[in-house]
Amino acid sequence: MQIVLRVAAAASVLLLTAGACPASASSTGSFAPPPSPAISTAAPRAAAPKGPVFQHRTLPVTRAALGRTYRPGCPVPPQRLRLLRMSHWGFDGKVHTGEMVVHERVAKDVLYVFWKAFGAKFPIRKMRPLSAYHGSDRASMADDNTSAFNCRQVVGNPGSLSQHSYGDAIDINTVENPYVDRTGRIHPPAGARYLDRWRNAKGMIRSGDVITRAFRAIGWEWGGRWSNPDYQHFSRNGR
Repeated sequence: MQIVLRVAAAASVLLLTAGACPASASSTGSFAPPPSPAISTAAPRAAAPKGPVFQHRTLPVTRAALGRTYRPGCPVPPQRLRLLRMSHWGFDGKVHTGEMVVHERVAKDVLYVFWKAFGAKFPIRKMRPLSAYHGSDRASMADDNTSAFNCRQVVGNPGSLSQHSYGDAIDINTVENPYVDRTGRIHPPAGARYLDRWRNAKGMIRSGDVITRAFRAIGWEWGGRWSNPDYQHFSRNGR
């Protein structure tokens, strides 16, 4: 009897470990991560999922891998960052694997958001670290990329450090969700046709949709509510 109980307990621990995503170490999961601590501490159920599942992996980040997105003097050192490798639905209706660099303290919350997006089949065009664009936010936005960490200044406001420099801000589907800076310039220019937020277009973010609800649940704010709207932008501190 004692042997049976010990085996059952070990299986239970293994199940929880497979779904957990500690920010301080590498981790892998083939099912949805448990909801963020801010939402619930309940473990995921063991029922077999139907269809594609949200797969994820959390990895440490090296200075070399960050490329031009990092330089000495940036507010967050490489050892405090994490690479999230995770599933997402594409505009082609297929499941893809994307990558994003975030601060270690928000890794689990970010996985929660994209787990929710995956469950709702919210499409994401591309998900690549800014190092793939040599740190060029302009090139990343033009490519309709979804990304997070990039130690840089605010677009359209030189001299002000972007919240992306801290790894706790995310831009999603940048063309379908453009940014209008304080001079009225649209970033990226191809996003001009999406300023009509009543337009029914794939990948657009709207108030009350799965993306805004998921970010609100973890306490992040949406730039789409700003006087100079940044429809692609979500951040931990509202900046």
